[in-house]
Amino acid sequence: MSTTQTGTATSLLRFATAGSVDDGKSTLVGRLLHDSKSVLADQLEAVEHASRRRGQEAPDLALLTDGLRAEREQGITIDVAYRYFATARRRFILADTPGHVQYTRNMVTGASTAELAVVLVDARNGVVEQTRRHAAVAALLRVPHVVLAVNKMDLVDYAEPVFAAIAEEFTAYAASLGVKDVVAVPISALAGDNVVEPSAHMDWYGGPTLLEHLETVPVGTDPGAEPARFPVQYVIRPQSEEFHDYRGYAGQLASGVLRVGDPVTVLPSGHTSTVAAIDALGESTEIAWAPQSVTVRLADDLDISRGDLIAAAPAPVPTKDVRATVCHLNERPLHVGAKVLLKHTTRTVRALVKEIDYRIDIDTLERRSGAEGLNVNDIGHLVLRTAEPLALDDYTDNRRTGSFVLIDPSDGTTLTAGMAGEAFDTVSTNGAPDASEEEDWV
Repeated sequence: MSTTQTGTATSLLRFATAGSVDDGKSTLVGRLLHDSKSVLADQLEAVEHASRRRGQEAPDLALLTDGLRAEREQGITIDVAYRYFATARRRFILADTPGHVQYTRNMVTGASTAELAVVLVDARNGVVEQTRRHAAVAALLRVPHVVLAVNKMDLVDYAEPVFAAIAEEFTAYAASLGVKDVVAVPISALAGDNVVEPSAHMDWYGGPTLLEHLETVPVGTDPGAEPARFPVQYVIRPQSEEFHDYRGYAGQLASGVLRVGDPVTVLPSGHTSTVAAIDALGESTEIAWAPQSVTVRLADDLDISRGDLIAAAPAPVPTKDVRATVCHLNERPLHVGAKVLLKHTTRTVRALVKEIDYRIDIDTLERRSGAEGLNVNDIGHLVLRTAEPLALDDYTDNRRTGSFVLIDPSDGTTLTAGMAGEAFDTVSTNGAPDASEEEDWV
């Protein structure tokens, strides 16, 4: 049962956009919405009115996405803006993420669920540090498809050598990060070249427009290709006369397929059982697949609560020593010895930052060892010691059950986004976590 589709009317593509400041990202998104006929008449009228107030003759399509007042005043994107639109071939959920380096953490949020990332580059400037940072974040989050949109080609006279040089440099850098699928498209968001309609100014380019690629890139996965992972959100015990012995475990299937009769392991306890029944929308069913929300009943009465993981083989091995690649999201630095809360699927446990193995230099991908802390937007590798064992998959194998967030226990703010395992195929770490004595916190 495969959900992989290439541009059918029922398929959904989640994608994120990213680019440096003034690369024209908001204009690109606005052009994409406008030219695909995804803008309501009153929205367009409001944009035209706002543009005239600014003394602009043509509507400023960037205003379709820059919703915050500060964004409109400064002409930048600050928050992650989500937009839904559809064409005859596919439905889309677009996460328009900021370009400023201090808002890189917002890209982590927008790209965490994306299947494709559009990285925008100004043709006049080429690949810059923030371009590499966005490519690194996309690789870190294992976004399977990346589009390099070389914008403002009209300002370089639509020159093919300019586009070719930028595409070659970016593709080589992305390959060093382990990104295998990169498509480069020369565009002018302001003029509309190669966004929705093919450009008359770049007859040397024979590839698809941006929208054509978005409509046809393969999306989705085969649920049967991944082992089933079912984090328990809630235990249902009606204890009524009608459902006297009913014990169900409700949640959303994070990956894979569950069938009645399947053998499963409950983690972190390690108890085994079989799936006795599956209830979905009040009806019994023989099968469930990700990302359905269902209630699972097991053949055995086990001690299961919120935060436990019902897993099919091969099941992850629970551990208290978590090695992970992280992107620090908070203005407050993360130091060795910090006491945090770790939230993994539906489970939250206390944890201690034991080691920061290294920080990754985004420009060179070199590991900078000896770091005592991570600052906002830093990407690094650390070792955590948790108070209770966690059943994490490697992030490269499962984005849902291989990810977690670190939370400040004092005020509940999110500190860090974590991915279990190594960051990139080209980056490796040495050694294993030491067995030093646990702190009182864990």
